Amino acid sequence: MGNRVLIVDDSSTVRQQVSVALLEAGFDVLEAADGVQGAEAIENHDDLALVICDVNMPHMNGVEMVRRIKSSPRHETLPIVMLTTEGQPRLIREAKEAGAAGWIVKPFVPERLTAVAMKLARQRS
Repeated sequence: MGNRVLIVDDSSTVRQQVSVALLEAGFDVLEAADGVQGAEAIENHDDLALVICDVNMPHMNGVEMVRRIKSSPRHETLPIVMLTTEGQPRLIREAKEAGAAGWIVKPFVPERLTAVAMKLARQRS
């Protein structure tokens, strides 16, 4: 099973919380502070099992990043989970239409986050 996960969130606190949960579950973690950095990290790492991405970020939001990444055949099977305070049905639908594999609302339960990460990373490998 691939175990490298990219966390894309403009909050360093959230990135740290997600990192701790994933590291404890045995994942290798990379971080990016916005959608632009996230898209660059995805382009530079072919070994990603999963991306966990915030929606509201400067420079490029999460839905825009998902659209950009999913437009490349190279990344069409890469699972991307949105992690956000937003629970609006319109935003959830927009993210899923863009290619997001799931949606977790902040504040998140670490065990639920790692369970989703393990499931999606297994499907990817």
